Amino acid sequence: MIYKILLLALVGGLIGWFTNVIAIKLLFRPLEPIKMPVLNIRIQGLIPMRKEEIAKSIGETVENELISMEEIMDEMIENTDKKDLINVIKVKIVAIAQEKMPSMVPSSFKGMIINYIEETIDSEGETIFNELSEQLIHRATDKINIATFIEDKVNLLEMEKLEAIILDIARKELKHIEMLGGLIGVIIGLVQGVLILGLS
Repeated sequence: MIYKILLLALVGGLIGWFTNVIAIKLLFRPLEPIKMPVLNIRIQGLIPMRKEEIAKSIGETVENELISMEEIMDEMIENTDKKDLINVIKVKIVAIAQEKMPSMVPSSFKGMIINYIEETIDSEGETIFNELSEQLIHRATDKINIATFIEDKVNLLEMEKLEAIILDIARKELKHIEMLGGLIGVIIGLVQGVLILGLS
C-alpha cells in the first residue's frame, strides 16, 4: 500500500513539474504563429504574441515610475563642474576673439577687449550656464521621449534575445515555479493515493 501511495506521489510530482516546465516554455514558444487549419486558431507564445504591448508597457513604466528625461538632464548638469566648464568656454571665446580681431586694432585695445570678455564671462558665466541648462532640459524633455525610445529598443530585439534576457533575469523564480509544480503534484498524488486505497 505504501509503495502504491509513493508511486502515485512520484507520478503526480513528475506531472506537476513537467506541466509547469511546459507552461513556462509556452510563454515564449512558438516564436512565430502556427495556424491550425482544422480548428481555425493560431498558436503562438504569449510574449511573442504581445511583444508590442509589453514593449510599450515597459517604456511607460520606466518613464513614469523610474526615471524621466528631466531627471537625467538634472543629474547630468548637477554632476558637471560649472567653474571648470565656464573656464573652458572662456578660453575658447578668448582664443576666437584674438584670432578674429583685425590686425589694425592696437594691442592695448585688444588687451582691453580681451579683459572685458574675460571679466564678463567670470561675472555672468554661471547665470548664463543656468539659463542655458534650463533651456536644454526643456528642449530635451520635448524632443526625447524615454518611453518611446525604450519601446523601440525592445521591439527591435530579436525574440530569442528577449527570451534569453527574461530567462536570465527570472531564472531563479522560474525554477521555483517548476519545483512548486512538482511539490503540488506530489501532494495531490499522496491525497489521491490515500483516497483510492482507503476506498478500496
